[in-house]
Amino acid sequence: MELTKNLRTLLNLEELLLFIGSVILFGIATEYSWWMYALLFFLPDIAFAAYLINTQVGSWVYNFLHHKGVIVILILAGYYLSIPILLAVGIVFLGHSSFDRVVGYGLKFPDDFKHTHLGRIGPQN
Repeated sequence: MELTKNLRTLLNLEELLLFIGSVILFGIATEYSWWMYALLFFLPDIAFAAYLINTQVGSWVYNFLHHKGVIVILILAGYYLSIPILLAVGIVFLGHSSFDRVVGYGLKFPDDFKHTHLGRIGPQN
C-alpha cells in the first residue's frame, strides 16, 4: 500500500513538472501572449461535447486530444515545419494533459467518463 502511494506521488510530481515545463517552454519557444496560453489551455476540453454522441465517441475524441504521443507530434511538426501556432498548441496541450493527470483525469475507457487509466474519478459507491 505504501509503495502504491509513493508511486502515485512520484507520477503526480512528474506530471506537475511537465505542466510547469510547458509554461516555461511556451514563454521561451513562442512569441504569443499569455492570454493565448490561457485560451488554448481549455481547448482540449471541447472533447466533452463528443460525449453527447455516446461514450465510445466521447472517449476516443477525449483521448486523442489528451494523448501525449499526438501532442509530441504537434510540437515537433510545429518546430520543424516552422508553424508557430502548431508549436504553441502542442506545448499548451502538453500542459493541459499533464495538469489533468495531476488532478486525476486520465485517459478514458469507452464504458464511462469516470473510468480512466488512473482509476475512477470521484467517490466510489
